[in-house]
Amino acid sequence: MKKTGILFLTVSVLLVCVFIYSAITGSIHVTPIELLEGLITGQHAQVEIIKDLRIPRMLIAMFTGAALSVSGVLLQSVMRNPLADAGVIGISSGASFFSLMAITALPQFYFYSPLFSVLGGAIACFLVYVLSWKGGLSPIRMILVGIAINAMFTGMAEAFVTICSYFNITINQSGQSNLTMKTWGDVRLIGVYGVVGLVVALFFSRWCNLLALQDKTAKNLGLRVTRMRLLISITAVLLAAVTAAVAGVIAFVGLLIPHISRRLVGSDHRVLIPFSALSGALLILTADTLGRTLVAPNEIPASTIMAVIGGPFLIFLLRRGDRLHGHS
Repeated sequence: MKKTGILFLTVSVLLVCVFIYSAITGSIHVTPIELLEGLITGQHAQVEIIKDLRIPRMLIAMFTGAALSVSGVLLQSVMRNPLADAGVIGISSGASFFSLMAITALPQFYFYSPLFSVLGGAIACFLVYVLSWKGGLSPIRMILVGIAINAMFTGMAEAFVTICSYFNITINQSGQSNLTMKTWGDVRLIGVYGVVGLVVALFFSRWCNLLALQDKTAKNLGLRVTRMRLLISITAVLLAAVTAAVAGVIAFVGLLIPHISRRLVGSDHRVLIPFSALSGALLILTADTLGRTLVAPNEIPASTIMAVIGGPFLIFLLRRGDRLHGHS
């Protein structure tokens, strides 16, 4: 427990440090003291710009990282698949496509766009389950089907954008993996749905632990395994969907963070879920800050940085085939 407490404290301190560094660094540069005074008094012009443009982006990056990481933990628990990640198996792209269509047709319902995203994510998740099933769920088969589903929804989204532009229809390209030009309205959107999803995930942590048991053993303990899996899956889709609706599709977060977190704090989901949320928030905030500052004034999207990191990590996991095939 002492080691776990130190790890939680370390990640929390790092998150605060990166947040402060990210807030004061960029095209507008202020000192930490100026930032604090400006936020309190509201009379510092540069800090007001940071407050309106940079801080919402940072908060969305943190919510995105936390939500995608916890979504990965939940999906891996439900599917018993170490490769499950909303961005890799098509859930995020399905959510993004449905959100894109919904807010283009019904822009007045923008605040409810995560609900349309959940529908798209659920459809993508269902397709992955159905098309992967062949006398059981193989991790390798599921990842290959998921990549195909991801490509399909990504292509449909690009086609939709092209068709709309052909008819001179301006649309909100929510499918773009970009954290720029975010507002406090976007923060409220991802905050409301994201907090609900994270709290529900914590509530389900005990169920996730029980899903590690054989289904027969869990049923003998009086648990409704199918109902458990369904509720946890809906929560995972909600978390992935709200990030896709606001921040676009960012893959590999839900793959990278849960694996690292299990190595550090173990597999007890009561600890794993909050630690993954903190670590995911730190990862995406760091990736977005690096992308914003490395080649300034140009930017590298956080999704691109995650692809560079996550791609080799996925290959590494796939090469551990002897351990993965134990799940097939």
